[in-house]
Amino acid sequence: MSRLEQRAFVSGYDFVPKGAASFQVPEDAPTRDYLFLLLPNLTLLALSSAIEPLRVANQLTGKQLYRWYTTSIQNNTVNCSNGISITPDIALPQNVDDRYTFVCGGTEPGLNSDSQTINWIRGQHRFGRNFGAICTGTYQLAQAGILNKKRFTLHWENQSAFCEAFPTLVPTMNLFENHSGLLTCGGGSAAADMMLSIIAKDHGNELAALIADMCIHGRKNSDHVPQKSSIAHMIGNRNKALIIVLELMKNNLEEPLALNEMTKAAGISRRQIERLFQIYLGTSPKRFYSDLRLERGHVLLGETNLSIMEIASACGFSVGHFTNRFKKRYGVSPRDYSAQWRVNQPRESLTKPMS
Repeated sequence: MSRLEQRAFVSGYDFVPKGAASFQVPEDAPTRDYLFLLLPNLTLLALSSAIEPLRVANQLTGKQLYRWYTTSIQNNTVNCSNGISITPDIALPQNVDDRYTFVCGGTEPGLNSDSQTINWIRGQHRFGRNFGAICTGTYQLAQAGILNKKRFTLHWENQSAFCEAFPTLVPTMNLFENHSGLLTCGGGSAAADMMLSIIAKDHGNELAALIADMCIHGRKNSDHVPQKSSIAHMIGNRNKALIIVLELMKNNLEEPLALNEMTKAAGISRRQIERLFQIYLGTSPKRFYSDLRLERGHVLLGETNLSIMEIASACGFSVGHFTNRFKKRYGVSPRDYSAQWRVNQPRESLTKPMS
């Protein structure tokens, strides 16, 4: 008997908590099951954001519309990125069933590339289990070969490293994606938007809207909503020329553009753009652009096994220039910083697909 079954036997837990608000659904509404495969360092916010809409759906309707179960490799207790431990409900299923399975990742996704996880996902998928991913669980789906020719996403913080590890796969920047049943999201509260979209499809927008209100969640009704705030929102200014230059910088990190080339595209003089950068960003265009590229290098050092030379090239620097600028900004050399991340790194690497 699983832990969840034991709890149900002792306490009568049936996935339908009590609540004051209510919503009517047909008596014959089906029950759908979801399985959450927990990886080390998963983000608890994303996991709870995915499960809570299911719980509230049951509470509002007084019916077991959804059931949810957690599992892990070897049925071990899993530590979340905030240090909280979760004991899985059930052992990792060895037989394929109809529970849609979300792979739940979080920080340090490169540490979860063990062969047992990837082989289980690949084998279960081959025999019919449907998979999705929350936050960086997308890494494991990529490793298992599930993302080929599919539209998908993952947390924006991890996208640079992901693209270096899997150069043929290109994630979107949307909150969540649903491509032919492949459900992925950027993590955090985006998981709630993804699950609300499922509930809306199953039982209508009215129930989904009420669940969002119960969660006090500002629901995004479309998956085509970007994960990050717009540049205009972040800098508190809507100057068109400034935004054009910032977008050009953000989209050209590996092969940096000359400032004159960017100002020409924005229809503004070099002197004007330098003044705008000082007013709204407190720095020069050159320094800002260099810092953007260093930040990319910082991410790649922590989440890939690329060499210093490869990372410098991916950020538009020579090795020497990258090393000097990185140490000046972060107080440690790229090599030493990389070594700090490699202490507990497994032998298998996400940058090298498993056979």
